[in-house]
Amino acid sequence: MTVEPAVKRRKLSPPDSSDPDSSASTLVGQSNTQAGSFNRAAGWNLEQDYEQRSRKPKRDTENTRLPIKTADGLIEQLKVPEVTHEDGDSWLSSVEESVEDSGPVQEQTKVPIRQQILEAKEELARLASLVNEDPEEHAGAFRTLGQIAASSDPTIKKLGLATQLAVYKDVIPGYRIRPITEIDQTEKVSKDVRRLRAFEQSLVSSYQSYIKDLATCARGRQGESSKAASTLKQVTIACACALLIAVPHFNFRGELLKILVGKLSTNNMDADFIKCRETLETLFRKDEDGTSSLDAVGLITRMIKARNYQIDESILNTFLHLRLLSEFSFKASQNQVDKASTNDDDGARKPKFKKEFRTKKQRKIMKERKVVEKEFKEADATVSHEQRDRMQAETLKLVFVTYLRILKARVPHLMGAVLEGLAKYAHIINQDLFGDLLEILKDLILNANALLKADEEEREEEDESSKSIRGSIRESLLYITTAFALLEGQDIARFAPSLNLDLTDFVTHLYKSLHSFCLYPDLELSHKSLRLPDPHARSSASPTTTAPRVNLQTTTVLMLRALTSILTPRSVPPVRLGAFTKQLFTTSLQLPEKSTLAMVSLLNNVAKIHGRKISALWNTEERKGDGVFDAMRGDLEGSNPFASTIWDGELLKLHYAPAVREGIKGIERIIGV
Repeated sequence: MTVEPAVKRRKLSPPDSSDPDSSASTLVGQSNTQAGSFNRAAGWNLEQDYEQRSRKPKRDTENTRLPIKTADGLIEQLKVPEVTHEDGDSWLSSVEESVEDSGPVQEQTKVPIRQQILEAKEELARLASLVNEDPEEHAGAFRTLGQIAASSDPTIKKLGLATQLAVYKDVIPGYRIRPITEIDQTEKVSKDVRRLRAFEQSLVSSYQSYIKDLATCARGRQGESSKAASTLKQVTIACACALLIAVPHFNFRGELLKILVGKLSTNNMDADFIKCRETLETLFRKDEDGTSSLDAVGLITRMIKARNYQIDESILNTFLHLRLLSEFSFKASQNQVDKASTNDDDGARKPKFKKEFRTKKQRKIMKERKVVEKEFKEADATVSHEQRDRMQAETLKLVFVTYLRILKARVPHLMGAVLEGLAKYAHIINQDLFGDLLEILKDLILNANALLKADEEEREEEDESSKSIRGSIRESLLYITTAFALLEGQDIARFAPSLNLDLTDFVTHLYKSLHSFCLYPDLELSHKSLRLPDPHARSSASPTTTAPRVNLQTTTVLMLRALTSILTPRSVPPVRLGAFTKQLFTTSLQLPEKSTLAMVSLLNNVAKIHGRKISALWNTEERKGDGVFDAMRGDLEGSNPFASTIWDGELLKLHYAPAVREGIKGIERIIGV
């Protein structure tokens, strides 16, 4: 079957019908048309036509379809249907229209909270993994994490804060990042340095936003007491504590310390309060250069002064965890630090060592190695040692200033913590501060004497005032213990001419308070001990007692510490030893079993040290002098102790406790009775 070719047709332009006189000839029509177009050429705008022309080139669609065979046996090539741009983009416009139409409907439909939390978890995990893989490449993830943590939902916010904590703990470098100055920006640096700087600045800015968010959440809103808000505060304080322990060297350490000190300034001693206090104690113990401790002590000192000393005594006890207690080698006061002289004794002989034979090459290598080691020491160890001493000296000044302010203000509930702290710091207190502290302690012991006299006058009346007097026994014992601890920390042989070492007031007060001590019913009980309320008391008391104002040690322990400081030195006068020995034997008859056993053990040690001085109390033939022993006399030296005998020991031999009976027999064997 043959296909005939199509007939070729010629297109004829019709004549202009508007012209009645137009010629029927085609040539004449063509000439007239050309003449008209030439006349209108002056009004053509070719540039506008070119601008409006489509820039997209026409692409011939390639037919990728295979030919088919029809039912008639003919092979035909299927044509690809032409798709215009308008048809191709019509689905986009339809989708946009559908999105615009469905916009208000989506705003009305709210995603469930559980779904939001799941999506937030997945996104936080994805961002955290990206940052851990390559922090410099994904530095923008820090800001995204902060945006997720800014959610209004408390659960998502807690997840965001915890995720940022884990990320920053892993990413933060081991050095402090300083801000880039204008000079640094103008310098020509390599691509790697420029990339590192950009990452560090992004890290610092995001970390600063995170710290501000923590501070805002820790403060909370006024009047907000819901459970979600309280749990958010707990998470915030936990994050701040973890960051302060993990990266105390990094930027914005002061902001983290403000969060912790702000929590300590409240009167609510909850779990967060204890966590903040323990975090500061850990920071003090692990601080190697002393910078973090100085910042923390400065903030605590200012907070104590701003609150007019109305704080818990456990905050002051955090000063006992400072590393300078064991590392600081100088003596200091609240104003200055006494540095030791650096002049070494050149005349001292050094031990001789046998020289090892080395070749010339070995000596050269050893010399070069020593030079390198010296440079390392000068660059690292020496500088850090000097900086540590300087920081610890400033910290010690702040601690002593706080202690002196509290002593002068005589804040009752903080006196015990201050005196305990001064006893711990006794070995680094210089001469000037020792004199000031001794004068303050003398004033306090005189006030305690006045209370003791009032106790003697009103011994028959058991009211609330007597309870305060009994509490003053604990305080006076700690005054005495602190005074003798300070004295032990001083170089007496060096500063004896300039120091006023008259501690007679403390010894006399302790001697007077022995009778009140043996009649005190709570000798062996602490604030944790349970007891029944007094049925004859005017007001019903709870079975448990409140924490003491002095410290957690029992009254017996405080008395033993004070007596040990007075009686165990070698240079104790015999009259003082005799008076105290006689009084202690008498008071032991009224003490409980454990306190009696402790007192007998102390007397055993006194007999070993001063056996010859007190042997006259057992043997009347060695007695010198005459008169009567006055146990109630205020003057210790005038009580005439050697006019009496230790008849109390015969009663103690009949004590129901076997250990007490054996202890008394041991004392008599030492004396030689």
